[in-house]
Amino acid sequence: MTRARLRDFGFTIGHLPPGPNNAITDVPEVRVGHTTLIYDHPRVARTGVTVILPRAGNIWQDNAFAAYHTFNGTGELTGTHWLNESGLLCYPIGLTNSHQVGLVRDSFVAYAKEHGHSDSSALAIAAETYDGWLNDIDAFHLTRAHVYQALDAAAGGPVAEGNVGGGTGMICHDFKGGTGTASRLVDSRSGRYTVGVLVQTNYGDRHQLRVDGVPVGREIGPDKTPLPEKKPFMDGSIIVIIATDAPLLPVQCKRLAQRATVGLARAGGVGQNSSGDIFLAFATGNHFADSAGELYELKMVPHHHLNPFFEAVAEATEEAILNALTAAETMIGFEGRTVYALPLAELQHVMAKYR
Repeated sequence: MTRARLRDFGFTIGHLPPGPNNAITDVPEVRVGHTTLIYDHPRVARTGVTVILPRAGNIWQDNAFAAYHTFNGTGELTGTHWLNESGLLCYPIGLTNSHQVGLVRDSFVAYAKEHGHSDSSALAIAAETYDGWLNDIDAFHLTRAHVYQALDAAAGGPVAEGNVGGGTGMICHDFKGGTGTASRLVDSRSGRYTVGVLVQTNYGDRHQLRVDGVPVGREIGPDKTPLPEKKPFMDGSIIVIIATDAPLLPVQCKRLAQRATVGLARAGGVGQNSSGDIFLAFATGNHFADSAGELYELKMVPHHHLNPFFEAVAEATEEAILNALTAAETMIGFEGRTVYALPLAELQHVMAKYR
């Protein structure tokens, strides 16, 4: 069966409406770019990099309020000290594998210098999950040119999902995982805004997986779809990036980032011991272009207007995870290891059984 998105099968998560692309790019001027590396020689590559570029590439000059939340901290997100100190996102966001998060971070800095985007040394944001089961991770396949390629390819509109970009070699609930995205339109007392989510999924055990509350992972057991052979320490990780065009302050961005935990839990994530479950939210509703030394005029959605935003984050996170699973294809990788895709016909059968 052709791989597709969750809604293509008639399954919806929550009740809030999605944006036109049901993707993080529904947030105005948010762009996504991927570089995907799949080859077998001279060493096996099943990896890549995904770039989220806010403000249509003007994030270097016009920063955005942002904050992050760590649900379980066996992972890496660079630039967090400056993010805590300033509350500002000053660079694009990069997602890749565990051994090349530094390469992505350094490439962002180099790209900014080479293109005249920044004369500062603000610390870049890059995050990782471990793809070493399918990817020969010690081969360090990614280069600066690959990161530049993703930056230059970043675009709005529909976003490729599954075995692409940083999600190329990832595993989710013992099925093939990867990159997924979703969005929600929020009608709050402060107005209508968009919340978009992009995930890199690499976490979870089979029996934990739920689709809109249905215990799909228990129904599609190893007797129906084999488990990938895994080492005991490989609990995996998930990175969640949340974007909104609402005028939120850093403390409110953090509150949104915390709600990604709800969406993750609904899909079956529990924050295992060696899982890096790290979530970052940014808001583009305020602007920080050069003020010639004058005071900034900021707006803020009142805290008591945030409940629909929290709901939107939970719904979009859950659906983005499931989109990664329905889009990803079976992959054979390093040392001939195979990770099977979520079987879509069986998914439909299970969902019909419970409905």
